[in-house]
Amino acid sequence: MTAKNVKLTVDSFGSVKDLISNEQKEIKRFTWTNEKNHVSVQLISYGAMITSCKLPSKTGEIVDIALGFDNIEGYLKDNNSAYIGSLMGRVANRIGNGEFELNGVKYNLAKNFLGKHNLHGGMNGFDKFNWDSYVDGNVVYLTHVSPDMYEGYPGTVLVTAACSLSDDNSFTMKLTAVSNKPTPINLSNHSYFNLAGHDAGFMELYKHKLTINADKILDIDAEQIPTGDFLDVDGTEFDFRLPQELGDAIKKTANNGYDYNFCITSGSSQSLTFVARVLHEKSGRFMEVYSDQPSVLFYTANNLPNPCNNGSSVVGKNGAQYRKHGAFCLETQKYADAVHHENFPSIILVPGKVYEHETVYKFGIYEGN
Repeated sequence: MTAKNVKLTVDSFGSVKDLISNEQKEIKRFTWTNEKNHVSVQLISYGAMITSCKLPSKTGEIVDIALGFDNIEGYLKDNNSAYIGSLMGRVANRIGNGEFELNGVKYNLAKNFLGKHNLHGGMNGFDKFNWDSYVDGNVVYLTHVSPDMYEGYPGTVLVTAACSLSDDNSFTMKLTAVSNKPTPINLSNHSYFNLAGHDAGFMELYKHKLTINADKILDIDAEQIPTGDFLDVDGTEFDFRLPQELGDAIKKTANNGYDYNFCITSGSSQSLTFVARVLHEKSGRFMEVYSDQPSVLFYTANNLPNPCNNGSSVVGKNGAQYRKHGAFCLETQKYADAVHHENFPSIILVPGKVYEHETVYKFGIYEGN
């Protein structure tokens, strides 16, 4: 669908050496601008990362609400250990003990989480590659080929991300993948947002009001690996079925923050399901998330540097200081560690089938008091 008010421009964001071919490749930056509503979104081909998202407030003040870095060196520093803006794969989230069995064969993966578990596809997941790109009108198609047994995963996989911005300020990511061997696939976007501004910090994040369309979460152990059980949110700090202010909610959590899979309550329709809504009342900015995935990982940037530790921070765009609880992530995905739980929706992609995943981030302004 053509967006009448949206303009797409393409420029360079530097270059990076490919991890497989060692070839130096140009990184492309794509900028969608809704000239009528003064909304813009930027994405780069490296890691299919969202690097910027600018929205006006109800008084017209335009700020960037997406955490990120000014240049490619920022994303490469410390290998972007916080995965800011990244598209995660082959398997987002955690795989317990860094191994799984498929059709009688045991596969060993990188143990890059606590030295015991696999996280976000391993040491060099999809976020560490510069994707190929093709532009068709307002849609940018990014593609990446992951070789057989790369990072320990079987099968050669072709993954595509189709990205676009619409006239109603909806940014859509349609993800597909095919494989020539059975293999686990569970993609997700790991963008960090703060509706008061990417540099507004935890004090403004605490004022956000969150709604999540979920009546259960995945139960996890002390190392954040799912047990296979589900917990009802009713009467707990995980109940966001009605809006909760994040500051009050975080105070109730045992781990001083959220890093949990919420199980989305789906309707009877096969179309996209409402996942979550976040509102920053002072600015009026809100974001709604819709997806066809069964869960969303809600994360409150718990692993960014603690603001109490003598000024330690991740230095982002324009010198911004990114610290603990300074942003939130809503990562639509299938259930974590699904390869070890038969009662979870399968994440195994087989030859002849297509993995499909669509997520929409809709931005807007709430005019109420």
